[in-house]
Amino acid sequence: MIMIDQSRRLSEPLHWGRRERAVVAALLACVALAVIGLGAYALTSGAPARKDCIEVTFASTLGGATEHACGAHAREVCASPGAFRSAAAELRAACRRAGFPFG
Repeated sequence: MIMIDQSRRLSEPLHWGRRERAVVAALLACVALAVIGLGAYALTSGAPARKDCIEVTFASTLGGATEHACGAHAREVCASPGAFRSAAAELRAACRRAGFPFG
């Protein structure tokens, strides 16, 4: 009798009950909330781009280096670009975009 019931159970497809459907619905709701939360965080995090910043990547003794400056420091770098001779063209373009005089 036990063997007959087991073979019939194995030959029939599984049926989803109320409990299984509730678990799947809860998991889908959690995934949807996580996606919405991550999307909201991605859209609202980070600092807004500043117009008075410069960023120049250039070759240095240890490989590539980046000079990033904003505000008064960027104005000083643009006014005296002597330390960045290897990246003078890139620095000139970055200073022009930020609205600072070069040299």
